[in-house]
Amino acid sequence: MPVFYEDVAVGDVSTHGSYEVAREEVLRFAERYDPQWFHVDPERAASESPYGGVIASGWHTAAMTMRLLVDGTLADAATVGAKGVDDLRWRVPVRPGDTLRIENEVVETVPERPDRGLVRARTETYNQDDEQVFHMVGNVMYLRREDGPVESRDAGADDRE
Repeated sequence: MPVFYEDVAVGDVSTHGSYEVAREEVLRFAERYDPQWFHVDPERAASESPYGGVIASGWHTAAMTMRLLVDGTLADAATVGAKGVDDLRWRVPVRPGDTLRIENEVVETVPERPDRGLVRARTETYNQDDEQVFHMVGNVMYLRREDGPVESRDAGADDRE
C-alpha cells in the first residue's frame, strides 16, 4: 500500500542501509562524471592528496544516498518527483570499503495543491564509524489520498515540477 501525503508527519524518522562502497564503483563513477585526480588516480591520491587515497565523488555519495532513500522510503511512497534539494553538504570523504546508511527525518509538510503536498525531509548519511558523511534536505512531492484543501499558499509560489 503506497504512503501518501496524509500518512507522513513531521518528526517521522527512519533509518536505512547498508551500502558497501566498492573501489571499482568509486573509480568508474568518477571517471565518467567527476574525473578529478583525487577520485580517479589511486597512486597520486595516496601520495599527494590530503585524503591519503582515492575518495568518492560527492556526487557519487549523493547518488548512493539516493539509492538508500529510494530502497528504504520512496519505493513505497506515492511520490511524483522532487522540487529540489536544500542544504546539500559533504561532511566527511567517503572511501572505498565504507559502509553507508541513512537517517531520514520529516521536517515539514506543506499542502500545496488539492492533489499533492510537499514533504521536506532531512537525510543524513553515515559511515560504519557513525561519522556523518553527507547531509541534504529534500523537497519531495507526495500525492494525496484524496483531493484535499490547500490550507496555505503564497501568491507567487513556484508551480514548476
